[in-house]
Amino acid sequence: MNDLEARVTELEIQTALQEDLIASLNDTIAKMQQTLDLQQGQLRLLYQRMQEKNSGDGGEPYSLLDEIPPHY
Repeated sequence: MNDLEARVTELEIQTALQEDLIASLNDTIAKMQQTLDLQQGQLRLLYQRMQEKNSGDGGEPYSLLDEIPPHY
């Protein structure tokens, strides 16, 4: 009976460690999703600004030279 109790105890320990690992992975995935959502929003905003610049310039292609600060 002692061997069976030791096996059950070992399984309980493994289960507790797995639950901690799963919770940690879940938190990491949630943070990554928030970061991805933020990046997608920023990309949408940049795309929208580029579209506005292209449509407002009479169809001229967008150039990064237009974005050079005046002190250069």
